[in-house]
Amino acid sequence: MMTEIIPFRIQQIVDNGNAIQLSLIEDVQTEPLTQKQLIMENVSKKLDSETKEQVMPLLEAILHAQPNIKVKSYANTNITITMPKNRYDKMGRPQVGERLQVDLKKV
Repeated sequence: MMTEIIPFRIQQIVDNGNAIQLSLIEDVQTEPLTQKQLIMENVSKKLDSETKEQVMPLLEAILHAQPNIKVKSYANTNITITMPKNRYDKMGRPQVGERLQVDLKKV
């Protein structure tokens, strides 16, 4: 059985008096990909080196004229947790932007 410990960043805190609701998002750092990068990589994989030498400069010139479109490269996991206020206080009252560790495993 695999245990995956994932850091999450607090996005939002809602205080309902007796309960606290935390909205968490997986804290993963990725480099944004552009559509141009994806096209160049995919075309490059499918060509032999001689054809690549001829085609890639042309493809790069064509794509250079196109607008840069950022492609989301990773789908983050989101979790919403509601807990009693005293449990939140015992955790040290974490604030928006702070990180929490979440241990996900099948039991």
